[in-house]
Amino acid sequence: MTSSYTQREILETLRMAELEHFDVRTVTMGISLLDCAHEDPREAARRVYEKLTRHAAALPRTVGEVADSFGIRVANRRIAVSPVALVATRPEPESYLAIAREIDRAAAEMGFDFVGGYSALVHAGFTRADEALLASVPAALSATARLCSSVNAGSSRTGLNMDAVLKVARLLKETAYLTREQGSIGCAKFVVFANAVEDNPFMAGAFHGVGLPEVVIHVGVSGPGVVCEAIRRAGPCDLRELAEVVKRASFKITRVGELIGREVASRLQLPFGVVDLSLAPTPVLGDSVGEVLEAMGLERTGACGSTAALALLTDAVKKGGAMATSAVGGLSGAFIPVSEDAAMIAAVEEGVLSLEKLEAMTSVCSVGLDMVAVPGDTPEETLAGFIADELMIGVVNHKTTAVRVIPAHGKRVGEKVSFGGLLGDAPVQALRTLSCSGFVRRGGQIPAPVTALRN
Repeated sequence: MTSSYTQREILETLRMAELEHFDVRTVTMGISLLDCAHEDPREAARRVYEKLTRHAAALPRTVGEVADSFGIRVANRRIAVSPVALVATRPEPESYLAIAREIDRAAAEMGFDFVGGYSALVHAGFTRADEALLASVPAALSATARLCSSVNAGSSRTGLNMDAVLKVARLLKETAYLTREQGSIGCAKFVVFANAVEDNPFMAGAFHGVGLPEVVIHVGVSGPGVVCEAIRRAGPCDLRELAEVVKRASFKITRVGELIGREVASRLQLPFGVVDLSLAPTPVLGDSVGEVLEAMGLERTGACGSTAALALLTDAVKKGGAMATSAVGGLSGAFIPVSEDAAMIAAVEEGVLSLEKLEAMTSVCSVGLDMVAVPGDTPEETLAGFIADELMIGVVNHKTTAVRVIPAHGKRVGEKVSFGGLLGDAPVQALRTLSCSGFVRRGGQIPAPVTALRN
C-alpha cells in the first residue's frame, strides 16, 4: 500500500503526527472465546487465559514495530472478546467473575491497555448466563484494572428492555460504591448500548461479534487536532466548503489508519477487519472535538447551533472515510465524551453545556452520553430514566447510542472526579430531580418503533 502514497501525502502525515496530535488511537485484536465453554468455571477460565495468550501475545510488539517504521504513534493496544455471557459455563456470578480475573491477568502479562467484551446482549430478554454475568459486573470491575464491560439493552428491531435498564442502574450504583476510592472509576469502564455494533475497536463498548472471524485486527483512528487545524486554515468559507475541508482531512486520517492496521494484520497473518474513523478526543489541549466545533464558529460548545455543527462534522467525517477505504466500520463519526475533551470540560464548567444539550447533540453524533459524571446520591430510578432517554434516541433513529455515566460516590454538582490518563477529569453535572420511578418501574419492553417493519 505504501506505493500509493505521494511525497506530499507523506509530508502531510508527518506534520499531522508532529504538530496536530494525530495518532492511531487503537489497534484492537478481536478474539472469539466461544470454544472456551466448559461446565467447570475454572476450566472455562483456564481456556480463556490460554486462548488470549496464544493469539494476542505478539500484538503489542508488532504494533510497536509497525508504528516505529511509519513514524506514527499508536496510543493503545486492546483486545475485544466474544460477549462473555455467551461463553457457556455454570450460570452463577462467581463463574463469570473467575473468567474476568483471568482475562485481566492475561492482559496485564501481555501489556494490553484494555480488554472489552465482559458483555451481555439482552435487548430482547435474559438468559440465565446473562443474569449471572450482570450480577457479577460490580465485583468484576472493582477487582480488575483493564477489563471493560457493556450491555446491549435495546435495538431498533426489538425496542428497549426496561428491565435491563433498571439492572444497569442498580449495578452502576454498586460499582460506584465499590470503586469509590478511585473516583468510582469502575463506572467509566462500563457502557450500556442500543444497537451495539460487533466490530467496534473503542472502549468501553468493544466486543467481538459472533459474525466475525476467529481472530481479526481492527483499527480505531482519531485526529480532532488534524480536522481543527484544517478548518482554521480554510478561513471564512461557507458551510458546503467547510464540509469539503473536513472530508479531505478525514480522508487522510483514514488512509493512515488503514495502512497501519493492514500492516499489523499482514505481519501477524490475520484478517484485517475495519477502520473506525471516529474523531476521538483526549484531555490534551488541541485534541478536542469541542475545539473543532468552536473552530467552525461557535463561541463555545453548547451554544445554539452546536447540534447542527456536530451533524455537519459527523457526516463529513463519514464521507471522507468512506472515500478512503472500503473497510469503514465500528461507530465512525465524532465522539463527545465530556471527561476526555478539554473544550467540553470547559463548557460544562462555565455552565454553557448542560446534559439536556448534550442529549440533543447525541442524536447526530457517533455514540451518545459518554463519560458524564452525576451526583453519587442520584436515585437508581433517575439513572434508569436518564439511560432510557438516550437509548430510545438510538432505537427510534436506527443508530447506535450509548450511555457511560458515573454516579460518583460522595460527589455533588460542581465537584470534579479525576480518573487520570486518557479518561481525564469529569465535572459532576446536574440531573433533573423530578421522579420517573412510576414509569421506569413498570418494567417490560418498550416496543420497537414501526420503522422496524422494514422487510
